[in-house]
Amino acid sequence: MSAGRLVVCPPPIGNLEDVTLRVLAALRDADVVACEDTRRTGILLDRYGVSAPLVSYHEHNEDRRASELVERMRHGDVVALVSDAGMPLVSDPGFVLVRSAVAAGLAVEVLPGPSAVLAALVASALPSDSWRFVGFLPRKQGDLRRVLEEPGGTLVAFESPRRVPATLEVLAELDADRAVAVCRELTKAHEEVVRGSAAELAQRYAGAPPRGEVVLVVAPAAAAPPGDAHAAAQALARLVDAGARARPAAAVVGEMTGLGANAVYRAYTELRSQE
Repeated sequence: MSAGRLVVCPPPIGNLEDVTLRVLAALRDADVVACEDTRRTGILLDRYGVSAPLVSYHEHNEDRRASELVERMRHGDVVALVSDAGMPLVSDPGFVLVRSAVAAGLAVEVLPGPSAVLAALVASALPSDSWRFVGFLPRKQGDLRRVLEEPGGTLVAFESPRRVPATLEVLAELDADRAVAVCRELTKAHEEVVRGSAAELAQRYAGAPPRGEVVLVVAPAAAAPPGDAHAAAQALARLVDAGARARPAAAVVGEMTGLGANAVYRAYTELRSQE
């Protein structure tokens, strides 16, 4: 029999009117719709009079369900993949199914649609020519600091509302003047975008976490002047040669120079690699 295909269908991130005509057509034509929560997807389908068989597809059954859906596609079925909100695979289930379909030689069609990541990036009014998305921010403070200090353009991340105050506090410690936007409940009735410096927003949300789904957008980390970083790396090298441990010493040098421990350690490793 002719092989079927997989159609990746991004649903709205909040406002049901944001669904595209192509997504609705794909859902109507699908033999089965794989979704995180059949009840939530059912609300969207009911709104537009779409009748389609639904099966659950979430992080706890991805492997088993992906095998079943690939087998159905081998026998000619068209499978539509949706998330609870926004583009599937972007911090949502779907990667296992897409990878399995490609490995099986099946066609995969991705439809454009709403994305909280892009909506927040544009609404932040921060540089969008170079940016990176890191999914949900790490919980451990050391890992969090590493992500926030990494160079590489504007940072876009999901964050739990209850952890927003602590994250902003860490960011303010690293760079009080760094620009941030807290984007809350995008496309929904209570949508809010609050912009300001890390220090200002840390003070605003201290003890009062925002409500709803949050996307943080953070301006690029300030690049340390090359001369300063090189001098700090040389100072760290002398400390290490005198018997100090590299990581703790980097924290001390980073604090004294204002460059940050990670920046100093990176410069130090580059210096050592050139020796």
